[in-house]
Amino acid sequence: MNTVRGQELALARQVQEELRAELDLRRTDVASLADAPLRELAGRVVRQNLTRRGLPPGSTTEALIRTVVDEALGYGPLERLLADPGISEIMINGPDAVYVERMGLIEASPALFSSEQALRSVIDRIVAGAGRRVDEASPMVDARLPDGSRVNVVLPPLAIRGPCVTIRRFSGLRLDLAALVNRGALSEPMAQFLAAAVRARMNIVVSGGTGAGKTTLLNAIAGLIPAGERIVTIEDAAELALHHEHVVSLEARPRNLEGQGEVTIRDLVRNALRMRPDRIIVGECRGGETLDMLQAMNSGHEGSLTTAHANSARDLLSRLEVMALMAGIDLPLGAIRAQIAGALDLVVHQARCAGGERRISSIAEIVGCDSGVVQTQELFRCDAEGIHRACGQVPACYERLHAGGLLSDTSLFFDHPPKGAIRCISP
Repeated sequence: MNTVRGQELALARQVQEELRAELDLRRTDVASLADAPLRELAGRVVRQNLTRRGLPPGSTTEALIRTVVDEALGYGPLERLLADPGISEIMINGPDAVYVERMGLIEASPALFSSEQALRSVIDRIVAGAGRRVDEASPMVDARLPDGSRVNVVLPPLAIRGPCVTIRRFSGLRLDLAALVNRGALSEPMAQFLAAAVRARMNIVVSGGTGAGKTTLLNAIAGLIPAGERIVTIEDAAELALHHEHVVSLEARPRNLEGQGEVTIRDLVRNALRMRPDRIIVGECRGGETLDMLQAMNSGHEGSLTTAHANSARDLLSRLEVMALMAGIDLPLGAIRAQIAGALDLVVHQARCAGGERRISSIAEIVGCDSGVVQTQELFRCDAEGIHRACGQVPACYERLHAGGLLSDTSLFFDHPPKGAIRCISP
């Protein structure tokens, strides 16, 4: 941190303490004031104090006023970062260590907090606004900003070097499959096949690592569900934004300070089965709810969608087995594998490349269970050069898609279609 920036933060810290003291001396009812009048009052007080103290060389009054008022009443330096549409993630490792992600790449941000106390105050405002609480007794919390951005907070003593905050930005821009094709996330044949699969009510799991773009892809795929169907979405923190008329959105709830009132994803999946859904969409399967989701897919709720963390499409199958065992029901592994093979139709694996791009690296079809092993065949893949290619395998579901008028021939699954082959029907 340079000397001028250090002087600015020190001055901001002093003026902020004076602002709190002066508002308290005036017995100002801060809670009763709207945001604009409160900021105007605070700005006047800060300007007077800065005029009396003087500014460090190279600093401006307006910039310091904004810094102090934002920290005292808003989200501090987060205000500017949240207003930047180019930032997809904000990572705070302490008051003087703030990083952001732009275009998939992480960089240090000059936006710093004046003190750990200022950071703690911002954290308290964030979690209080979401109806949550975080302190030393309960030092971890998930919350959501008013714009839908997802927030995770970890406090000392768990976070050794100070409070840690991670904010996954909520993008107001909803990307459809056509937009993802234009961005190079998948090829046109892959998009047409996925569109046909969704309309044919095939069960699809989107897999991938953290930050690979699973939710964005899930939202784009879910957007292809025909209008008029009743959709129930289930998430830990609501991120899906479907434009369908008949959507019921459910969100899990953590336990309160007394350790009661928790509603898990698994509870919501079970309840969703009683809500007459045409499709169930689970934002992410990460535990025992996986078994309930598989049973729902196997019992008439076709066309359901979900995501899960995995390193590859094949690795996802092992992850699903482990998560199903977390349900605490004593089932043999062979029975779980049979459930997986009977429930799932497609695995779409999303990967994050070294340059920050998000691409579909593989689309694999579940073709059954042989000798206790779930069998798959890869239909599309992204090669080492980042080019999406068909694997030359006609999927077992082709007859189903063809009979439904969704595909006209098999040319979609070959990079060089046989002579005279016709194109697939556009979605």
